[in-house]
Amino acid sequence: MSSTHPLAGIGVLVTRPQAQAQPLCRLIESAGGRPLAFPTIEICPVADPEPARILLGEDWDLMVFTSRNAVELALALGFDGTWPRVTRLAAIGRATAAALTAAGRAPDLVPPERFDSEALTAMPELAAMAGRRVLIVRGEGGRALLGEVLAGRGARVQFAEVYRRVRPAVDARALVADWPTRVGLAIATSDEVLQNLVEMLGAEGRDLLLATPLVVISERTAATALGLGFRRVRVAERAEDQAIVAALGELAGGAAAFSE
Repeated sequence: MSSTHPLAGIGVLVTRPQAQAQPLCRLIESAGGRPLAFPTIEICPVADPEPARILLGEDWDLMVFTSRNAVELALALGFDGTWPRVTRLAAIGRATAAALTAAGRAPDLVPPERFDSEALTAMPELAAMAGRRVLIVRGEGGRALLGEVLAGRGARVQFAEVYRRVRPAVDARALVADWPTRVGLAIATSDEVLQNLVEMLGAEGRDLLLATPLVVISERTAATALGLGFRRVRVAERAEDQAIVAALGELAGGAAAFSE
């Protein structure tokens, strides 16, 4: 295994939604790995977008986008991306910030290191929120923490839910049958991605999956993985493709037995 090819022929299961997997797959290939796209979530518009459309067109002191999907699906409702009626924009994560910037307006607030609700609410700019109107743009059933914290500081919080996450209907039997020769490492970028993966592989694939070293992007998902029975879990330093590939490389020595 060389420093320029740290994954050295190891198969890596990429579980991101199909539309978002290609940049990560290319990085895995550049590190010598063999990416295997196996989406465990599909991103779809909500059944009734009108409530979100109305909220997105109102005046807000702060509008928070929780993901790149939230940006893309909000823009798809007919907004130009400059958000002229919003005083401050916030993004959880650099990919989300990049999507906002590309759409016409860079966010005012982005957590500097960890990219989650805890990091955003720790920013000093959000310490005094009494009376502020806040809109959180997210998918259906998103985490409650961000809204709860800001409401606890006196903000008037509402949610614009612009997308829903659906588990794909996929027959995973062929993947399970070929697992020992095809998969040496796996990636899960959220609890839902991980839970869907376990369910999609079924009882026959569970032991194979749990024995596969796993890279995640948050301590929360790491705890979920360990609770499920995963034996080796590594948290990437940041929720970015380069950091995910670096974490894969750190685990690659233990996955060498799975490489061709």
